[in-house]
Amino acid sequence: MSDALFTTKPSMQKSDAFLEIYGGIYEHSLWIATGAYAAQKGNNLDTVNGLHSAMIATLNAADEPAKMTLICAHPDLAGKLAVGEALTVESTSEQRGAGLDRCTPEEFEEFQTLNTTYKATFGFPFISAVKGLGRQRILAAFRARINNDRETEFNMALEQINRIAYFRLVDLAD
Repeated sequence: MSDALFTTKPSMQKSDAFLEIYGGIYEHSLWIATGAYAAQKGNNLDTVNGLHSAMIATLNAADEPAKMTLICAHPDLAGKLAVGEALTVESTSEQRGAGLDRCTPEEFEEFQTLNTTYKATFGFPFISAVKGLGRQRILAAFRARINNDRETEFNMALEQINRIAYFRLVDLAD
């Protein structure tokens, strides 16, 4: 894990500047950055690990409906939003980096089928931190996880969301 320092120290920023930079780390969930900022102690937000830990603590303190809203804020992998380029800049970059914008027709169809089945089974989208993964590895994880129980997948979704946030923070620190 990276304990890189941010160029501009988050602990020295006013709330609006902090939220402008870090508010999108968790997909459409400004409340996580708001909570992390409010809970800062000294310079604990000035490293990737410190800020990530504060954001995780905010998420962990949330109730299940708030967590579900966060999970449901994430787009389907290789889904219709990606095709229509309606994703956040971060999600677009992450999905392109994993090659999800270059699916074969068969892969695309499998993603659509898995997305539909997964959402019908669990009530939320499949979430995977795709950075560093290719389409086949993502599909293999999708196929394996679709057989889990709902509680396992709910917790896995939150774990993957935290991984996505970590990668986004590392990108900001670089």
